[in-house]
Amino acid sequence: MPPGIPDWLTRSAEPATEDADTLTRERVLRRALTLTSKPRQAAVLVLFGGSPEPDPAAPGGLPADAEVLLTQRASTMRQHRGQVAFPGGAVDPGDAGPIDTALREACEETGLDRSGVEPFAVLPKLFVPPSRFDVTPVVAYWRTPGTVGVVDQSETERVVRVPLAQLLDPVNRFLVRSPMGYQSPAFQVDGMLVWGLTGGILAGISKACGWDRAWDHGDVRDLETALAAVGMTL
Repeated sequence: MPPGIPDWLTRSAEPATEDADTLTRERVLRRALTLTSKPRQAAVLVLFGGSPEPDPAAPGGLPADAEVLLTQRASTMRQHRGQVAFPGGAVDPGDAGPIDTALREACEETGLDRSGVEPFAVLPKLFVPPSRFDVTPVVAYWRTPGTVGVVDQSETERVVRVPLAQLLDPVNRFLVRSPMGYQSPAFQVDGMLVWGLTGGILAGISKACGWDRAWDHGDVRDLETALAAVGMTL
């Protein structure tokens, strides 16, 4: 672990939780059932910001100003249109590895200054059946937060620094069930539904770090209905 990563964030390098394990098992099965050729490779930047000092009164020491960087894909995109995601994308031949891919893509999508970002963990790949990508999550700490925003409106509609206190509020958490029967952790925040790969990664990291507050795991909602509630479609 690089020096200077906040204590409240260090356990995110090992999100071996029930939520993450379930997500991984489902995606391994779907990979085996749907993959007919070598998957393409991609990486996403799971970028957290916030005070380096923990809040001893909060679960996992999560400081009140902790946040995560999310994007919302353009509704005109052919795949994953309108979905909320971490910044990231496909590996380019010149990339030095998943960290380089995640940082390059984040810069291209959000205007992020990569010099202020400290990557510290590369998590196991997760398969995304619709696009047939193996996606590597790269967890990082935003040492020097800077200005971010939409760079290309044809690809991205929003770039949002989401407060973790709001994201993890129990009233904003539930599960969604897709038409195929798969369940995903979900968060309704700032007019967006965060689910699928992004929701699963966030749920796994939150649980591993001890940030969770008790929420209703029995609240399972239809995915299309949950998307419609925030003006989104599948």
